[in-house]
Amino acid sequence: MKTVYTCFCTDIVHEGHLNIIREARERGKVIVGALSDKALIRYNKFPTISQDERVRLYRSIEGVEEVVIQDDAMYDDVITLIHPDYVLHGDNWKEGPEAAIREHVAELLAQYGGEIVDIPYTRNEKVKKIDLQLREKLAMPEYRRKRLRQLLKMTPVVKVMEAHSGLTGLIVEKTIVEHEGRLDQFDAMWVSSLCDSTAKGKPDIELVDMTSRFRTIDDIMEVTTKPIIFDGDTGGLTEHFVYTVRSLERMGVSAVIIEDKKGLKKNSLFGTEVAQTQATIEEFSAKIAAAKKAQLTDDFMIIARIESLILEKGMEDALERARAFVEAGADGIMIHSRKKDPAEILAFCDSFRSENKTTPIVVVPSSFNVITEEELAQHGVNIVIYANQLTRSAFPAMQQTAEDILRYHRAKEVDDRLMPIKKIITLIDEL
Repeated sequence: MKTVYTCFCTDIVHEGHLNIIREARERGKVIVGALSDKALIRYNKFPTISQDERVRLYRSIEGVEEVVIQDDAMYDDVITLIHPDYVLHGDNWKEGPEAAIREHVAELLAQYGGEIVDIPYTRNEKVKKIDLQLREKLAMPEYRRKRLRQLLKMTPVVKVMEAHSGLTGLIVEKTIVEHEGRLDQFDAMWVSSLCDSTAKGKPDIELVDMTSRFRTIDDIMEVTTKPIIFDGDTGGLTEHFVYTVRSLERMGVSAVIIEDKKGLKKNSLFGTEVAQTQATIEEFSAKIAAAKKAQLTDDFMIIARIESLILEKGMEDALERARAFVEAGADGIMIHSRKKDPAEILAFCDSFRSENKTTPIVVVPSSFNVITEEELAQHGVNIVIYANQLTRSAFPAMQQTAEDILRYHRAKEVDDRLMPIKKIITLIDEL
């Protein structure tokens, strides 16, 4: 009997999946692959049910004779193991990043005479509604809020990109690339006070109030599903910060990062060039402890950002603060530097990890951008935030376009570097 293989990554089986199983049964013994959590978050979306639950779900489908775990989105592991005569998949993988998977599978099958069968993708109102319901479930606060903690357990490095609007949120949500035989995407979004203020044309001095900042979060959450890390600046007064924590929890934000400075905020990249006052260890620890006491769920994370290296207070001061802030209840430590050489960041990470194996470390490699995520992970880093790259890339492009239209008194000269508006609109889902 011929062997037929198809891979599922769904949390709900609908008529499209059943149609693939029917087509598979006509060709032989049906084996279904359950894409593992590790592969799923790189390839498609975050699961709403566990890997074990997905396996049980696929086993319950009539006609399925075996279910295996597929750990590699490119199929290498299962094709080596099973040598299927046929691999069935919806024909939607002929386009976009998934086309690279199809091409790779075809190469693997060609080595021994296997064949790909593309099944017309099932598109109707019922399937569309199920897909929408899954997306809405992922967007619900109770699911989104806990997702950062889940990601920390599932992936070596959580990759976070800044978003400051619904549109930039969609870019972070939907950008998937294929590179050197693997698919990749961002895991979470960073709502930065710098980028939020800049988008509103305001200085980055905590001038934009929390009501406005929360409106930005609402705009992003309305159209996305990925977890959000919120830039809380200094956190403000402790009495105010506890209410901020409650509000962020209720909205479904996964974490807030606050820095151990006080007074009028000045951007850290100015370092000692402007007057910046670091809170005492006791003051900041008390703020963390009060916020943790006010917190209602175990899902939410409060991460302490240490400015000692930025303010040239030295490594021992940074490590002393890290120990104290963890003791006060911080769920993670962010260490920052404005040096182009990552050496001091790595030295901090190595020292902190030698005495603390579990508390997540967060870095923002804006200045020391030569280092890779993999290299950072080797030194114990868990979360990498790309804090302002979308804003910084958009501004010069928009400014150049504006200048050229003024220069030439028409838009023809800028047209070849503009994305068609139709392509932008396709990012936006319609009900």
